[in-house]
Amino acid sequence: MRLTTKGRFAVTAMIDLALRQEQGPVALAGISQRQRISLSYLEQLFGKLRRHKIVESVRGPGGGYNLARRAENVTVADIIIAVDEPIDATQCGGKGSCEGTKQHDGHCMTHELWITLNQKMVEYLDSVSLKDLVDQQCAREGSSPVLRDRRAESANVEAVRVVPKGPNSIFNLAG
Repeated sequence: MRLTTKGRFAVTAMIDLALRQEQGPVALAGISQRQRISLSYLEQLFGKLRRHKIVESVRGPGGGYNLARRAENVTVADIIIAVDEPIDATQCGGKGSCEGTKQHDGHCMTHELWITLNQKMVEYLDSVSLKDLVDQQCAREGSSPVLRDRRAESANVEAVRVVPKGPNSIFNLAG
């Protein structure tokens, strides 16, 4: 399975929405600007999300979108399925007309492998809630930098003065 930009953008936009909805409806223009996703593309995605009752729209000045359900009740699978993202690793789309070597039942030899992979992917995506992703994002934003400041760790080490062997400036060349 290959997740296309449709699924990635939908999940990213939903995280953005969930992070900001406490201040009121979130405008798609804001999501578009922050996430660098085309506004017209977001409008298409959010139309699908609205039809699946994942988001609700608020019209008028100060309008935008809110979650239609609590973030813990929206899964990544819900979002991906709502925007018509196929979660299918088979070549035949699960229809049984696989290309390549076929067994007597019309399926390729690895058909069951890919069907099982599809099930596992859906199970996993269904186990991750939007709230999980929001919490992860909040932890990431509040976390310490990846590169630790080791100055405090080496405070007990005696400082060594490094004396340059040559001039460190063109002005020192004359002297």
